[in-house]
Amino acid sequence: MSSKSPDSVMVAAIQMNSQDSLTDNLAQLDKLLAEAALRGVKLAVLPENFAVFGAPGQAHTASQLPAILTWLADACRRYRLWIVAGSLPSSHRPDGEVIPDGRVRSACFILDEEGVVQGRYDKIHLFDAEVGDRQATYRESAVFEPGSSVVTVPTPWGRVGLTICYDLRFPELFMALRKAGTDLLVLPAAFTAITGEAHWETLLRARAIETQCFVIAAGQTGKHGALRETWGHSMVINPWGKVLDERPEPTPGVVAVACDLGEMRKLRHSMPLMSHRRLSY
Repeated sequence: MSSKSPDSVMVAAIQMNSQDSLTDNLAQLDKLLAEAALRGVKLAVLPENFAVFGAPGQAHTASQLPAILTWLADACRRYRLWIVAGSLPSSHRPDGEVIPDGRVRSACFILDEEGVVQGRYDKIHLFDAEVGDRQATYRESAVFEPGSSVVTVPTPWGRVGLTICYDLRFPELFMALRKAGTDLLVLPAAFTAITGEAHWETLLRARAIETQCFVIAAGQTGKHGALRETWGHSMVINPWGKVLDERPEPTPGVVAVACDLGEMRKLRHSMPLMSHRRLSY
C-alpha cells in the first residue's frame, strides 16, 4: 500500500430492499455490485442486514456466516472492489469466543479487492426504542450483544471508520474515529421511515461537518414484511456537509460518487478543528 494516498476515490452507497431470503438478497446485491463496478467504484458500502433482514432469523443467518463471507470474497475478486459488508450476525466475538446467552453480534466486515477480511466492527449502540410505526417497539438488545471497540481500517485511499445505523446518534463515537485518523466514515443502516424522515440527513451532515470526513451512508429502503418500512435515501456527503448525491427513490440502486480527498485535506488545513478542541469526552 502506497505511503501517499490518492487524491480521489470512487465510492458507492448500495441501497437494498432485503427480505428474508438469503438467495434472493444476494442475487439483488450481485446486480448492484456489477453496476457499481461498471461505474468505476473502488469501495462499495452495503446496508445493515443486507443478507437477511428480519431479526428472528439472525441466529440462523449467523450459522451461514462463513458461506456469506466466501460469497463476498468472490464478489470482491470478480468486481475488483473493496466491500464494507453492512452488518452480518455473528455468534462469536472478534476474539473467537462464543456469545454465551444465545444472542449474536451485529458485525460489519470490510474486505479488500482480493476478498481478504481487513477488519471487523461490532455495533456498539443498540436500538431499543419506541417508534410510532406499525412495529412500534424495537429491542435490538434482545437479539444482539453490543460491541465495545472503535474500529478503523487502512485502505489505499485513506483510513475508513466503521459504524452501523443507530451509532449515528452518538457523535462521540464519530469523534473517536476522527481522532484515530479516519478519512471516510461508513454507515450501513436500516433507519425506520419515521426516524429517517425526521433525522437521517441532518445527522449525517452533522457527522460529516464536525469530523471533516466523507460520509458514505447505505440504507435499506421500502417495506420488509407487514410491519417494517425503512427510509432509504442512501447518500454520500463531503466534509463540508454537502450531499454529493443520494437516492431518494424507495427502490434498490447505487449512489456512486468521486470523493476528492485532496479537497478534504485542504479543508482540514484551512480550518484545523482537531487542534482547536479544548474538551475531551
